[in-house]
Amino acid sequence: MNIKSILNELDDELKGTFHTQETLEPKIWPIDKKLRPSIRKRLMEIAQDFYNSLETDVELKDVTFTGSLANYNWSKYSDVDLHLIIDYNAVNDDYDLVKDYFNSKKSIWNRNHDIFIDGYEVEVYVQDDNEPHKSTGVYSIMNDEWLTEPNRVEPAFDWSDITKKAEGLMDQIDRALMLYREKKYSDALQYIDKLKEKIRKFRKAGLDRAGEFSSENIAFKALRRNNYLEKLSNLKHMAYDKLMSKTSDGLITVKINETVQNWKEFIKG
Repeated sequence: MNIKSILNELDDELKGTFHTQETLEPKIWPIDKKLRPSIRKRLMEIAQDFYNSLETDVELKDVTFTGSLANYNWSKYSDVDLHLIIDYNAVNDDYDLVKDYFNSKKSIWNRNHDIFIDGYEVEVYVQDDNEPHKSTGVYSIMNDEWLTEPNRVEPAFDWSDITKKAEGLMDQIDRALMLYREKKYSDALQYIDKLKEKIRKFRKAGLDRAGEFSSENIAFKALRRNNYLEKLSNLKHMAYDKLMSKTSDGLITVKINETVQNWKEFIKG
């Protein structure tokens, strides 16, 4: 199945999930935009358990609920975005080192846990206290109040631009798969790492330019919803495993410099 047919199959359903709802998700925000007490209690427990796994004594400044479920653009694809707010500078002066450490902890936690709140998966993230947040809905779970209260606004989407951007990224992910199938595992890993960084910058550029309804962010969400981002992550692990496997003569088919670099990137991912 080619790229266009995949997008066309999902087209109506995907488009429908990006439009705004009449209300916030009623199972989560039952009355006057207040978080259901039982959900607030459970999310604080999850946040505390995740914080304990970080193995740091730095102050937890806040725990926030953000993303589409804290806004009017929620759908069945939404996640509970649970953010732990920490001052990165209080951990270490090397910002990138701290970010990589927390991202690796986040990845391990999300990979090892499948926690759902009323059918929505919980995704944890460690956010720097100084990091600007682009979401138009942010709720402090710790203080039980809105930091940024959402407003219902029907966005205008350029679906032609979104489709073009999504198709381009899907094509590149398929090209990484081709390298893997051709048994070019080192090339596949390098391309995958480059592509993951490109997608990260691509989404950030859209958020900085036009917020969560930018073409870049919607294209990113479309790829997440049709499992292309999961496909890319799985492909990285598969390529790494193949690269590190032994040949029939017992020799490891990888150069030392490639091993060191790929291991560093593997830890970061």
